[in-house]
Amino acid sequence: MVNWTDFERATIKDIFSKLDYESAGPAALSRCLIVYPWTQRYFGNFGNLYNAAAIIGNANVAKHGVIILHDLERGVKNMDHLMETYAELSKLHSEKLHVDPDNFRLISDCLTIVVAAQMGKAFTGEVQAAFQKFLAVVVSALGKQYH
Repeated sequence: MVNWTDFERATIKDIFSKLDYESAGPAALSRCLIVYPWTQRYFGNFGNLYNAAAIIGNANVAKHGVIILHDLERGVKNMDHLMETYAELSKLHSEKLHVDPDNFRLISDCLTIVVAAQMGKAFTGEVQAAFQKFLAVVVSALGKQYH
């Protein structure tokens, strides 16, 4: 179990309450697929991913980016039970999709960049620490099935 401070809880909830899922999700996933092109292998059924413009304009990428943020929102609502919250997704990604668990860290890094850009000066070191702590725990929970 993770110990969350009141500041961390409030900060994480605040970030997600203000986050535009329709822009942040697609931006984060697009960034991940562009910066780490080997991650594209899990999205073979998404159509054209041949270059950055194609990835950014791909409706399937955009849709999945939004799904990722909604799944993270489930974690925000269940911060004291993240392992249980993500148990099924961990199993799916491990046993059926065979996703390299390091990819969860890569997308979380990309999401951090997107959130930082959207928040600007409000994304202080303390805010970043809380946000990255949350994402690290989610990444751990998603990777649990792999261990």
